[in-house]
Amino acid sequence: MPELPDVEGFRQVLESCAKGRAIRRVDVRDTGVLHGVGVRRLRDALEGRRFTEPERRGKWLLAHTGGPTLLLHFGMTGRLLCARPGDAVEPHDRVLFTLSGDRQLRFRDQRKLQGLWLADDGSGVARLLERQGPDALTVDREEFEAALCSRRGHLKTTLTDQSVLAGLGNLLADEILWRARLHPGTRAGDLTATERRDLYTDMRRTLRSAVTAGCVPPRDSWLTGHRDDPDPMCPRCGAHLRRTRMAGRGTVWCPRCQPDEA
Repeated sequence: MPELPDVEGFRQVLESCAKGRAIRRVDVRDTGVLHGVGVRRLRDALEGRRFTEPERRGKWLLAHTGGPTLLLHFGMTGRLLCARPGDAVEPHDRVLFTLSGDRQLRFRDQRKLQGLWLADDGSGVARLLERQGPDALTVDREEFEAALCSRRGHLKTTLTDQSVLAGLGNLLADEILWRARLHPGTRAGDLTATERRDLYTDMRRTLRSAVTAGCVPPRDSWLTGHRDDPDPMCPRCGAHLRRTRMAGRGTVWCPRCQPDEA
């Protein structure tokens, strides 16, 4: 599932492929990925304009044009790719943006759980994103700690709640909690000041590494590198990892490194 590092990678794809290029044609091959906008309005709003500096907010990618803004959310299987207009079109290429300079930007998504929105101006963007919390990569420590203190739910659920903190998904939340040695079922509001501070530090370090990699990397030294093993072992202490579901999400943790103190 695309999380903050993946979407940051898609932002870079958009920047390198499309920034400054004119949008010659918009081809919608599947209207199921359009939300609140029809094909004709999308084409009328974008064709003839140029993509400007793109922006990421949490898991959302904002493709600005100096007028309307195209907002993309990638759900579980979405991707953004740069191609040539003559390249073979894949079955899951849902929307094609043909650009000047023989470039084509493609929104590819197998399951179509999210998709594309269009905002006419900045206030429209604000309305679409009004329920988002601060971005996990840029939030300051005071705001992060205040958000945790006000929550009664489990840590895992809190970290993946986009209204609390935007950008973290399943893999990142498990990785960050493992690094911080905190059980995912710990109540967010029960953390000590030291635990909140350390959790913030581990989140920032994890995000910086993941953004550099363009994904949550399955490295041997990371929890992510072992969570899908048949018999997963903790890369830090060697204990058998445990699996459960929290709020419908598969959750992996180490019972030795992250003891349940409830």
